[in-house]
Amino acid sequence: MRTKPEMMGQLRPAFSELNISEGFEFDTEIVTNEIKEDCKSLLLSNEQLTTLMKDMDGAIRNGLGKDTNPSSIVKCYVTYVQDLPNGTERGKFLALDLGGTNFRVLLIELGENNYFHMDSEIFKVPAHIQTGKGTELFDHIAKCLAEFIKKHNLDSKKALPLGFTFSFPLRQVGLTKGYLNSWTKGFNCSGVVDEDVVRLLKDAIKRRKDVEIDVCGILNDTTGTIMSCAWKNPNTKIGLIVGTGCNACYVEKVENAELFDGDKTKPHVIVNTEWGAFGDDGKLDAVRTKYDREIDEDSLNPGQQRFEKMISGMYMGEIVRLAIVDLANQNKLFEGRLSEQMKTKGAFGTSYVSDIESDKANYKETLKVLSEMGINDPSLVDCANVRYICECVSRRSAHLVSAGLAALLNKMDEKSVTIGVDGSVYRFHPYFHKLMVEKTKQLTKSDIKFDLMLSEDGSGRGAALVAAVAVRDELPSMTNGFSAK
Repeated sequence: MRTKPEMMGQLRPAFSELNISEGFEFDTEIVTNEIKEDCKSLLLSNEQLTTLMKDMDGAIRNGLGKDTNPSSIVKCYVTYVQDLPNGTERGKFLALDLGGTNFRVLLIELGENNYFHMDSEIFKVPAHIQTGKGTELFDHIAKCLAEFIKKHNLDSKKALPLGFTFSFPLRQVGLTKGYLNSWTKGFNCSGVVDEDVVRLLKDAIKRRKDVEIDVCGILNDTTGTIMSCAWKNPNTKIGLIVGTGCNACYVEKVENAELFDGDKTKPHVIVNTEWGAFGDDGKLDAVRTKYDREIDEDSLNPGQQRFEKMISGMYMGEIVRLAIVDLANQNKLFEGRLSEQMKTKGAFGTSYVSDIESDKANYKETLKVLSEMGINDPSLVDCANVRYICECVSRRSAHLVSAGLAALLNKMDEKSVTIGVDGSVYRFHPYFHKLMVEKTKQLTKSDIKFDLMLSEDGSGRGAALVAAVAVRDELPSMTNGFSAK
């Protein structure tokens, strides 16, 4: 057994032997130097981030180009969404939000004086359907839609307008036509890649013969985030998701989006970057760690979505777990002792990272998490070390997102931009917002002002608003493109 290092002249006691007051604050001074040294690979300098920004900018410009897009890693899909909500939208609209192991069906009513009412229900996608046949997935969705419509006493014979949020890489060729590029987030349904998912949904609804639905638009959750925030703040020009996955979209000039073949009388169109794939060509290799490589190799899509795998909630907890296991195996944590839970892939959830970093005193949350992971009676220094690992991983995540945002802000060169943000990591991590604001300011041109606005249910409300705007725009006098400030 490794001899415990000395602390304050005595052998380091187990945590349970310490009498720590409620006023105890986390102190990085007790993090061991060997842990700090091993975690250096998780820390990114501004020089490294600036290099990534240049590469991201080049990848985005390649994605926008007609000739360069086929070979571009960042695809920059045109969404065909050219209009924001303007307050004249009225009526009832459905939304379908598919982006992970659960999906939602929503009913939204818009009325006079900013009247807004929403009902929603969450449905689960069983594991066998996530990796089964595509027809089974869409039949399951159609079944849940029908149940929702019946439950809310909606007219099943009247074609209800629906906005469809589909939060997977999508190549759109119209507002209601989009082809799945690749599955992510643990999905791998057969017969869907390179198919029009709107058609697959419509076919499943037709097979039921018990409801009528008019799919008015398909969108990514990032586009929904822009729409949701723009309903309150028309200055919203970037949508960002940092949750199970990570992606961003932004308002681009039509002339720069060379693949856009829609209405060119309107000056702007939302572009869905799908930047989660950034680095799949090796551009991230200089900053990827052995933990990132292991996660990638063990994933359902090795070699794909490498940027996302260094950032998002689906992977953050696992990066921490791999680091903890590695350092414990080197006798640098827990005296080399590991529980079976800690050795289990996927057992350390990203919510644990937020819980640990939320500790204000006594390492109460850290102790709770470690206990749930089968690590009992850790030392005070062990707790400090684990928290430090979590901080390094989450800080890196926030800084990578900041580099991407700064690349977009500098490219757009708008003097004032509101960024709509959604996603569980952004919402629930105690310091993610602060880390992003600080680093994005450092990396963005000094004359560009921005603010982050938490989206109110972008993937749900935003989808309904796309449908509402599509219905509204049947009356040309009410159309309202993006303001060119």
